[in-house]
Amino acid sequence: MIEIKNTTVERAILVSVKTKDISKETVIEHINELEELANTAGAETIIKVTQDRHSVDVAYYVGKGKAEEIKQLIEMNDIQIIICDDDLTAVQVRNLEKIFELKVIDRSGLILDIFASRAKTKEAKTQVELAQLQYMLPRLTRAWTHLSKQFGGIGTKGPGETQIETDRRMIRTRIAMLKEKLGKIEQQRETQIQKRKETIRVGIAGYTNAGKSTLFNLLTKESILAEDKLFATLDSTTRSLETSNGKTILISDTVGFIRKLPHHLVASFKSTLNEIRDADIILHLIDASHPFFEDHLRVVDETLIDLKCEKKTIIKVFNKIDMITDRDKLSFLLNKYPDSVLISAIRGINISKLNEKIMEKISSDFVEEKIKLRIEETKSLALIHSLAEVSSIKYGNKFVTFQIKTNIENLQKIRKILDGK
Repeated sequence: MIEIKNTTVERAILVSVKTKDISKETVIEHINELEELANTAGAETIIKVTQDRHSVDVAYYVGKGKAEEIKQLIEMNDIQIIICDDDLTAVQVRNLEKIFELKVIDRSGLILDIFASRAKTKEAKTQVELAQLQYMLPRLTRAWTHLSKQFGGIGTKGPGETQIETDRRMIRTRIAMLKEKLGKIEQQRETQIQKRKETIRVGIAGYTNAGKSTLFNLLTKESILAEDKLFATLDSTTRSLETSNGKTILISDTVGFIRKLPHHLVASFKSTLNEIRDADIILHLIDASHPFFEDHLRVVDETLIDLKCEKKTIIKVFNKIDMITDRDKLSFLLNKYPDSVLISAIRGINISKLNEKIMEKISSDFVEEKIKLRIEETKSLALIHSLAEVSSIKYGNKFVTFQIKTNIENLQKIRKILDGK
């Protein structure tokens, strides 16, 4: 994993482009979030620059004239790094660095830097390194421009190009090795999940800094890191919880989501995010006090769809209500999201209601049943496997009997399959 440790705070200019299909308010929110990310990474935002354009400039991200204006701001304010709010192409980075003569990174590069500094476990470090290498591979061309600057002319292009191809081969080899390593980790996870199929699993999902770790600690009486910073948690943590009626459920806390989350990062953290995919119930935690909470809610919903979780039992949990003074907003939330729960994890407000809602979903949505099929009915067996989780299987000479756990809707589908025999 490539981790850069800064001993001094870097002075930064943040740059964004407002195109015709984005509102001014949205652009302001995005660049303010970029400032939070920069702060988490250890940079101090000195200036924020937004350019209004019909579309992003393919060569310079901002227009070349705007880039020259930013260069003047750099010289006047002792800037050390430029951070752009969108992903940049290798051409855009190369052109901007040529003008600024400074380091230029994009939102994905910034998020990857944060993940690299916060990865603690072997799995998280492997996931981050894979994402970093996949991000770096198409951008390698700019890494060797120093050869022509130092020497120039004849005799420099060949070795430079050769070095790039050598590095690309090394990176591809390393990527393949890391993917194989993560594949084994995922197999181990699947084995663990198989062992706990009889237990209801609850996963906490939400936008970064929504309070997931605080809620997890409150529900499980744990003390995992819960900071008022973006991406305080990278590794999934699972603990058991005894309910009031004597049932045991497993609760998992996972990495937070964010808009424009790098694709490579989502792919690399697949094994961690599978804790959400394999949950029976998902607590979608939302920071209700945030002015753009509905945007955050939408981003998480879209990510859950990407993870194929949209048909799962999802409870929307609006957190940080202690920070809301407008009672009308609370009424609005309850009216628009009638099946949701309003809580404050930090103050313990309405946690009993949340527990009741979880138990209500467990009681109403999940049932266990014993199914018996003839061994040759493999087609029905495959269909049932796709609709339910199998807790145990017993094979006889002619029949196979298995215990299933599923929701009411899928159980009705299974009964129709069996009635058709």
